[in-house]
Amino acid sequence: MGAAEERDGVALTNLDQPLFPDAGATKRDLVDYLDAVRDRILPGLAGRPLSVVRVLRGQDPFMQKNLPKYTPDWVNSVEMWAEASRRKVRYALCDDRKTLLWFANQRAIEYHVPLHRADDREHPHHLVLDLDPPEGEDFAHVVAAARLVQRALADSGLSGAVKTSGAKGLHVFVPITASDDDAAAATRALAARAERLDPDLATTAYIREERGGKVFLDSTRAYGATVVAAYSPRIRPGTPVSFPVSWDDLDTVHPRDFTVHTAPAVLNSRDPWADQLPAPQQLPADLVEEGHTIPVARVVAMHEGKRRKRAAQQDG
Repeated sequence: MGAAEERDGVALTNLDQPLFPDAGATKRDLVDYLDAVRDRILPGLAGRPLSVVRVLRGQDPFMQKNLPKYTPDWVNSVEMWAEASRRKVRYALCDDRKTLLWFANQRAIEYHVPLHRADDREHPHHLVLDLDPPEGEDFAHVVAAARLVQRALADSGLSGAVKTSGAKGLHVFVPITASDDDAAAATRALAARAERLDPDLATTAYIREERGGKVFLDSTRAYGATVVAAYSPRIRPGTPVSFPVSWDDLDTVHPRDFTVHTAPAVLNSRDPWADQLPAPQQLPADLVEEGHTIPVARVVAMHEGKRRKRAAQQDG
């Protein structure tokens, strides 16, 4: 094990090891980056059940929700029921620099949180549309789809902020005041309204084979679903980060522009995510009403999958 260094009482080890193949970054780079942006990333993590994606040396990435037994007792946590695994999970609450540094030393690279706080799970703070490009298409297609979402928001009397996902797509965040049911419905309706503006460019089809080479407007980030936090690194070549972009600059940037190496200098002393997010907004009644008439995409896809399986079995 490499000689340990210490920051804020956290021992940091093996800092010169590469993060993962094609990362172009070491564990030290990860620690330095997260420490440099701590005042920007922590507000989006604090008080929210945290899931991280870790990469241990020589192993494939894995998502960690349940805190390991060796977690220091100063790491805040909350126990919640996880419907997917049908068990209680002890999630971390990454509320301070010390906890963030501890996760960095654990080789936690990606930071994913739900849209609600642990102390109020029925009132998400944002709507999120996740814009996912089709395979082989360039980033300009996603930008064009984001413009559709921007128009749909404006037509609905709403506004939002946009950031790169850190992968190939974009996330549009809309601060709101609403129940989880109404927020989920409004997200579906916004996606549908954006799709109607240019159905040749964008689609809400959840099943990949039905998207026809269009940008997918994913409206399923609701209830307990998570989204990568602003400023979080991603496990991609070059270690890009999810980075805020102004609507005016959207046509002149690319997700590869923002990495653990370049993002701190771009930020300087600013916090563009905090600056760009509008104040929480009331959801228009007609948007919520429309959304409640739109089936949940995952449920539709599940039933369609079962239908196809039955058909295949009947065919032989």
